[in-house]
Amino acid sequence: MAARATTLYALLLTSLQLLLTCHVTLAAGGKWDLLLSDVGISAMHMQLLPNDRVVMFDRTNFGPSNISLPNGNCRNNPQDAVSKIDCTAHSIEYNVESNTIRPLTVQSNTWCSSGSLRPDGVLVQTGGDRDGELKARTFTPCDNNECDWVEINNGLARRRWYSSNHILPDGKQIIIGGQRQFSYEFFPKTTFPNVIDLPFLAETNDRGEENNLYPYVFLNTDGNLFIFANNRAILLDYVNNKVVKTYPTIPGGDPRSYPSTGSAVLLPLMNLEADKIDAEVLVCGGAPKGSFILALRKRTFVKALDTCARIKINDENPQWTVEKMPQARVMGDMTLLPNGDVLLINGGSAGSAAWELGREPVFVPDLYHPENPVNSRFESLNPNTIPRMYHSTAILLRDGRVLVGGSNPHGFYNFTGVLFPTELSLEAFSPAYLEPEFARLRPKIQSPNSQSTITYGMNLKVKFKVAGGVKGPVKVTMVFPSFTTHSFSMNQRLLVLDNVRVKKTSSFFGALFGKSKNYEVQVKTPRSASIAPPGYYMMFVVNENVPSEGIWVRLQ
Repeated sequence: MAARATTLYALLLTSLQLLLTCHVTLAAGGKWDLLLSDVGISAMHMQLLPNDRVVMFDRTNFGPSNISLPNGNCRNNPQDAVSKIDCTAHSIEYNVESNTIRPLTVQSNTWCSSGSLRPDGVLVQTGGDRDGELKARTFTPCDNNECDWVEINNGLARRRWYSSNHILPDGKQIIIGGQRQFSYEFFPKTTFPNVIDLPFLAETNDRGEENNLYPYVFLNTDGNLFIFANNRAILLDYVNNKVVKTYPTIPGGDPRSYPSTGSAVLLPLMNLEADKIDAEVLVCGGAPKGSFILALRKRTFVKALDTCARIKINDENPQWTVEKMPQARVMGDMTLLPNGDVLLINGGSAGSAAWELGREPVFVPDLYHPENPVNSRFESLNPNTIPRMYHSTAILLRDGRVLVGGSNPHGFYNFTGVLFPTELSLEAFSPAYLEPEFARLRPKIQSPNSQSTITYGMNLKVKFKVAGGVKGPVKVTMVFPSFTTHSFSMNQRLLVLDNVRVKKTSSFFGALFGKSKNYEVQVKTPRSASIAPPGYYMMFVVNENVPSEGIWVRLQ
């Protein structure tokens, strides 16, 4: 009898251990929180500002939204087929700290546009459709809820719709491509010819499908631009309009850019003092060639691509390395996390981008660990329940969460009678490093203060404390806040600062009782604007892969 009781106790204990193990595994997969069920618009475009507000907007010509313009204002545009007089807002500002929104007034059509933060933290936003195609717009952050959009007529020299922007080392923006625009230009406009032809964009233009829209653009550490469109990439000297390197076609030859929409990131930049930095680009997902036409004309929804391709863009003979993702994904977003991991989120597993052409929502995010060996880099996380299809977005917040919104895979604010209704909710995904079990490992930055100014090539002392102490190397990362739309986070960039040394510090009482958990790490800031363009960055201290809450620093 005693033996049976012992056996039963052992079985119960084993079962309990298994349950606890399962719970820990789930907890390690991240957590979803619904922040707001209705923000009034579909978050087609998102930009985090250095005052922790997020500007979101969609388009102005597809009917009234779910939030009114302030002060009884209305938008009057007789040229619009649907919204000749519209008293609703199509842009909002989201306050991260208070979890509240306020409507903003954008007059011209921002549909499928682009943007970037200026070095002074002002959002510069360009292009769109119809009356917005030549517009530039600015939004200057404020804390008194009085700032709003300012529109600049003829801010662009060419119609820019589905183009990509990138901030340059001199603080200007370059705007590349767009529908039937095989060229690039600058904002503000330059004194030399402001529109420069780029034949590469014409060469990657598939008739009928295009697949060269919203090209993936990254500033390389040598000051040139890596540009990927369709299934090919070049390195462009944009000053002299010279292609300095042509990369191999991506293996398999399938397109990865809009409307066969995959996503891409420049992986974390490390060893920033090296003569040649190993810059790597990762391109994930997309749709097989012909998917857009099959979905559009025959309502046949082809399985999306289930591969990623990675390339060292500064190698003498660069080659793509291909690996499998846990699941096929089209219209997914890729977000760099403060610890250097990459979050793949949103999208579907069949069809293509564009109105109502995506199918089979992917609810499960995947985590990509860039420093792991090939074929051991992916980890699937906890799923959400809201389909995030065409026109969904995701951006990193300073507290380490990822803000997720949007999804409007049809032409109007249609809430019923469609496969995927317009989605007005806003969610936050908290990666595993925000779980309570890792709280003792989470650093807290004590200095410099948020909103501090730093300069290039300086030795910077970062003071922080950790409740559980530091047992291994720590790293300091800087993340440029991205402008995200159509599965591409423009200007997204993460730098791992060169670590000079870490030392333990102590207060008087900490030293007296031997319980000091205060530390100081001395790092070197990036040496040039080609490695890190000027502007506002979120700075994090990372301990055992657990990042602190970030602080804002302005690099100049």
